[in-house]
Amino acid sequence: MIKLKTITGKEFLLNNDLIYRVDAEYDTIITLTNGKTLRVQDTTEEIQEKVMACKREVMTPFERKTEQ
Repeated sequence: MIKLKTITGKEFLLNNDLIYRVDAEYDTIITLTNGKTLRVQDTTEEIQEKVMACKREVMTPFERKTEQ
C-alpha cells in the first residue's frame, strides 16, 4: 500500500494494485480498476516512485531466495 494525500491534506493508504491510471490535470487524478477516481496532492512522479518502492519491497524476499 502507498500513502497519499487528498486535496484537503488528509493522508490515506491506497492498495497500489487497484491503480488503473494516473493523470496530471490541475490536480492529480487516479483512476482505479473499478472506474472510481481519486484526486490527490501527490504528483504523478511521486506516485510512480511510491508504487515502484512498494513493489520492490514486496519482491525483495523472493529475489533473495532465488539467489541462494
